[in-house]
Amino acid sequence: MKKIIQIARLELSLLFYSPIAWLLIIVFFIQMTHAFIPGIASMQYLQQLIGDNGFLTSRLFTTATGTTLGILYTILGSLYLYTPLITMGLISREISSGSIKLLYSSPVKIREIIYGKFLAMLIYNLVIILVVSGLFFIVGATVVDHFDYPHVLVAMLSCFLLLSAYTAVGIFMSSLTSYQIVAALGTFGVLAFMNYIGSFGQGIDFVRDLTNSLSMPSRAERMVSGLLNSRDVIYYIVISGIFLSFTIARLELLRASRSVFYQTSRYFAIIVIGLAVAYLSSRQAVIVYYDATETKVNTIVKPVQDVLKKMGDEPVEMTAYINGLHQSYHIGAPVQRLYGIAKWEPYLRFKGNINLHWVYYYDVLDPQFYAANPGKSIKALFKEVAKSGDMDTSRFLSPAQIRKQVDLRGEGDRMVMQLKYKGKSTFLRTFDDGDGWPEEAGIAAALKRLVVTPPKVVFATDAYQRRVDKIGDRDYQLLFNNKLAKTSLINMGFDIDSVSLEHGIIPKDIAVLVIGDPRAALSPAALTNLRSYIQMGGNVFIAGEPGKQAVVAPLLDSLGVEMLSGTLVQRSRDYSYGLVTPRLTSAAVLMSPALKKPFEEKAAVSMSGAAALKDKHEGVFKVEPILMTDANTSWIKRGSFVLDSAALVFDKKTGDEQGAFPTALLLSRKINHKEQRIMVSGDADFFSNRELTRGNLETANSSVAISIFSWFSNAEFPIDMSRPAPKDTHLKLNKAGVKTLKVMYYAVIPGAIILLGMVLLIRRKRK
Repeated sequence: MKKIIQIARLELSLLFYSPIAWLLIIVFFIQMTHAFIPGIASMQYLQQLIGDNGFLTSRLFTTATGTTLGILYTILGSLYLYTPLITMGLISREISSGSIKLLYSSPVKIREIIYGKFLAMLIYNLVIILVVSGLFFIVGATVVDHFDYPHVLVAMLSCFLLLSAYTAVGIFMSSLTSYQIVAALGTFGVLAFMNYIGSFGQGIDFVRDLTNSLSMPSRAERMVSGLLNSRDVIYYIVISGIFLSFTIARLELLRASRSVFYQTSRYFAIIVIGLAVAYLSSRQAVIVYYDATETKVNTIVKPVQDVLKKMGDEPVEMTAYINGLHQSYHIGAPVQRLYGIAKWEPYLRFKGNINLHWVYYYDVLDPQFYAANPGKSIKALFKEVAKSGDMDTSRFLSPAQIRKQVDLRGEGDRMVMQLKYKGKSTFLRTFDDGDGWPEEAGIAAALKRLVVTPPKVVFATDAYQRRVDKIGDRDYQLLFNNKLAKTSLINMGFDIDSVSLEHGIIPKDIAVLVIGDPRAALSPAALTNLRSYIQMGGNVFIAGEPGKQAVVAPLLDSLGVEMLSGTLVQRSRDYSYGLVTPRLTSAAVLMSPALKKPFEEKAAVSMSGAAALKDKHEGVFKVEPILMTDANTSWIKRGSFVLDSAALVFDKKTGDEQGAFPTALLLSRKINHKEQRIMVSGDADFFSNRELTRGNLETANSSVAISIFSWFSNAEFPIDMSRPAPKDTHLKLNKAGVKTLKVMYYAVIPGAIILLGMVLLIRRKRK
């Protein structure tokens, strides 16, 4: 070890007395400055305009998205440019000068020489990463309130590991030739190859796995995001070890003549041992993770971890079905396989036996497709598409073959994933947004559906009620039954069904029965069925509309609630007086903690045509309002009136009533060893397709509607995906401070580095 340290000291003295080392430090610093200063100036400007922003640490140092990339993420793609000029002479100058013969005859072992030179380069890399990057780290820690230290330190470590692996490659290339420029060009070529090879052959399984294993920066990118893992750390150590071993073998084989078989066997043994270590360390069961971010953004939330824990040791089978004749094919195409696997890694971290499968097929159920292509078979049409899209047709199943495996007729031909666990299965859908993949909430909901009985929302179909399978303004498909919407309840874990109160039997195990704006009186049989269901403790959501109080009254009599006659109106400069915007009460927050933020922000809920409700204090239920109108701007308008003529005025003579009125009531009681939950609303529009997509008014309709059905499911679904709020939201920097940083980092610090380098070089020359 003493000899290794002596060699490292000698190599370092040569290195820092070289102008190349100082030149690269200057270039590296300037590159980081050009990424850092514009980014921090942009954030300071935005803070002046819109106030504090979250995740400032990540946005400055590690983020891979947005208008400004984090500086540590930015430099990953160019680190390989710094290695060739530094490593080109480490071995080649010994060979060209003949000093390698003296080293052979000295008592120093070859491996000690190589390790000493590598140690010197590790120290130089440490200077680049720790000292140069540390100058920016100090600024971040100074100006960012609640700076996320561990996150940035892990990102710096990943840059150091990548640069050190590059160094090992450079040392090996330097041992192959006596010409330093050839060694530099060779190192540059190999590192460029290993930087960009990850994008080649992504459509072929074997090639994709091989190129991914050779792609070095991609692993560092994962760690720069703040998730340190043993697999990637060991990978960089293995790569360094392989090339250092190659170098030692190369020099030893030059020293003593050996057979070609011996030489080949030695190199082969190094590769086998290195790959074996890398393979074993990549097994999911042995990978150790550390999420360095303050808010643990790289780790699935605790409720989802609990779901995976409940699954025990039984495997989960995930099978993705990708249709080559649908536009969603690009989401699951072979070239996107690594991205798809990465989507599942956060879950594999806690349950390693989630088995991923990919099935390709072609099929079209839309009759218009065949009408547009008369006389052509689906097989012929697929071959045309496959030829233009460069698809491997041998991997695709025919319509008949795929239908034997799974029934996908209800999924509209698009890519869908089926999860199976202990004989249960559920679908996990893709979407037509920028990413296409389901978000964490959707994946979590699908997994939880496999271990619990999914809550079922059942809609009554009697008396011309609104529908969950229609896209009309007044219907409910968007919230409940839209398979292409990520926030639709069917994608958040719920089952959706319907029942006729008159002719059917209301299931006992449902989460809630929805009575959505009955337009005619329910039949005696339907009323009897409903009252019996309520009396037995069933949950129900009754949504009525003004003008139909007589229709709803029989449903509310036994609940001790009355829908008052007349229509609620609200004075407004911009909107119709018929649009009422009640606000949340504290009871809404007790119903669902997710409504705390809308409650504190006094968010409104838009109700287009609403009736006021009244608690008659006659029932056995505890009644609490969750939505209340503003007494200063709204009142009950009775009698006939026209909204699109002159502005309405309060007229007490016609029976108008001023005041704050509830538009939604929460009812509950203990019965049959459980809590019965009932919701009554004086408006059936606030969770309709129209109100959920209202773009000219910021409302909390979606949050309220989802929270209501979460309440009915006892908070089983949607799964709580909330995370701690980021603390690094404030930049302690003004415009003058930005100018000071520009002067320091564009002039003062580079000048100081140049001056220090010149002093050392001049002193060296004098000596």
